[in-house]
Amino acid sequence: MSEKVISVHNLVKKFGNFTANENLNFEVYGGEIFGFLGANGAGKTTAIRILSGLSKPTSGDVTVAGFDAYKQTEQIKKNIGYMCQKFSLYEDLTVKENIVLYGGIYGMSKSLINERLKELLEKLRFQEYENRIISDLPLGLRQKLAFSVAVLHEPKIVFLDEPTGGVDPITRRQFWEMIYETAERGITVFVTTHYMDEAEYCDRISIMNEGKIVALDTPANLKKQYNATTIEDVFIKIARPGTIQPHQVNYMNSPPNPLSATPAVWLLPKIAHWAITLRSSLQRGGVKRRISK
Repeated sequence: MSEKVISVHNLVKKFGNFTANENLNFEVYGGEIFGFLGANGAGKTTAIRILSGLSKPTSGDVTVAGFDAYKQTEQIKKNIGYMCQKFSLYEDLTVKENIVLYGGIYGMSKSLINERLKELLEKLRFQEYENRIISDLPLGLRQKLAFSVAVLHEPKIVFLDEPTGGVDPITRRQFWEMIYETAERGITVFVTTHYMDEAEYCDRISIMNEGKIVALDTPANLKKQYNATTIEDVFIKIARPGTIQPHQVNYMNSPPNPLSATPAVWLLPKIAHWAITLRSSLQRGGVKRRISK
């Protein structure tokens, strides 16, 4: 069995008298594709903030990439990648500038950034887009690039928060091929989605409801347990018991996710300096800021 990269035992997170996460227990392993499902307000975002080092638990034991969620949040941030549906890339920068920017933020050397830049452009067949502004690219291409940038530094875990929202079916399929390839490299993929068919692609899924994890198993076992033909049916039986039918569910009508407000909240101090100086530095043949080698 692969090593545990996320370990959560009796996690509780409270905001005053409100309990957002109540005694969560689960483990995620290296190279696993782990689906994290739940209706809006179920507590998913709060849990992901804790796992990403952006918030601390009220109680319980939580380790991510081998680091303690109470005392080692900065180490956690250095060992994860993060991509959300929106704001993962800077739309007024070019493809190349975004890659160089995030490589520097992740602490990669200039030579490694250039190496990964070349590899990434070839892999995605993005050579013709290298100097294109992100806002000029179709959504599907932007999402592919955003995911590739999130794993540019080969993190142990990448968190994907509704990564395929709004893209066409063909691009969604291609995106999941990228997810499988990433997992095969040993990177754990922790994904939230409102597309229930995508949950079928995960190795295991958990379903949250009212702050609790109420189901956790492989898609096949959950369908068997709940006597359902699809994960959508399982989800509805758990999250909306006896109130609505599958054809009535609008999974896409979701309010903004607080965690998705920035590409990575903890990176903002560094990003401010980089965004101002990046273009002129590139035009002079290199980024001025010193990057550790």
